[in-house]
Amino acid sequence: MSRHDHDPEKHTLTTIAEPQTQAGNAGAAEAPLILALPKGRILKALRPVLDRAGLMPDPSCLDGDSRALRFPTTDPGLDVVRVRSFDVATFVAYGGAQIGVCGADVLMEFDYPDIYAPLDLGIGGCRISVARPVAALRKEGTAASSQIRVATKYPTIARRHFAARGINAEIVHLNGAMELAPNLDLASIIVDLVDTGSTLRANGLRETEVIAHVTSRLIVNRVALKTRPEAIAALITRFRDALQENNA
Repeated sequence: MSRHDHDPEKHTLTTIAEPQTQAGNAGAAEAPLILALPKGRILKALRPVLDRAGLMPDPSCLDGDSRALRFPTTDPGLDVVRVRSFDVATFVAYGGAQIGVCGADVLMEFDYPDIYAPLDLGIGGCRISVARPVAALRKEGTAASSQIRVATKYPTIARRHFAARGINAEIVHLNGAMELAPNLDLASIIVDLVDTGSTLRANGLRETEVIAHVTSRLIVNRVALKTRPEAIAALITRFRDALQENNA
C-alpha cells in the first residue's frame, strides 16, 4: 500500500460549504456541537480520555442497555451521539456530527475527503490482516494464484492491497463472521480486523500478513472546522491535553 493508504490524516477538501445568512450562522453558533462515538470496546477505552477532557457523556451513554442514541455531556456546548463504529466517519463526513472518534481502518476504507484527522488517540489498537486456513498453508508446492476470492468487510482495502501485488481479488462482502467463509468454501482468504487472533485460531485460520496497524483517531468535518473554528479547535486541544496528561 502507498503512504497515503496508511495515513488517514491526509485528505483533500473537495466540498465547499453552502453560503449561510448571518442569522443562520448565529443559530449554528448557539447549537451544541455533536461528537459521534462508536459503540463497544472503543467507547469503553475512550472513557478515561473523555473524563480528563471534561467531556463525559451522560452515564446512560456508556450503558450498553440504553436505547437512547443522543446524550448531553458535562460540557453544555457538546452533545454525543452513539453509533456503529463504521458509521462514525459517515456522520462526520456528511455533517451530522462535527467531530467524532473512529478507527483508522474506517478512514482507510471510505477515504472521505471531507474528514480531517488531526489526532491519533492511541486507543483501540489492532490490525487489518490477511488470514488463510491452516490446512491450506500446510500443502506443499501450491503456486501463488493471480486470482483469489476474499471475504471481508473492507472491500476497498482488500482490493487495493491485492491489486498492488498483481492479484485480482474477487470480493465477497460480509459484515461479520468472516472466519466461516473459508470453511464453507465461500472464499479462500479473509481480510479482517484482528486483535488477539483467538477467533482466527478457533476457526482453523492463521494470520499471514498485516496490511495496516490501526488505532482510533479524532476526526473533524472540514466544513465545520471553517465555520466554527474556535469551538472545534478548543475541543481538539482538550483531547490533546487529556492524552498528554495521561502520558505525563
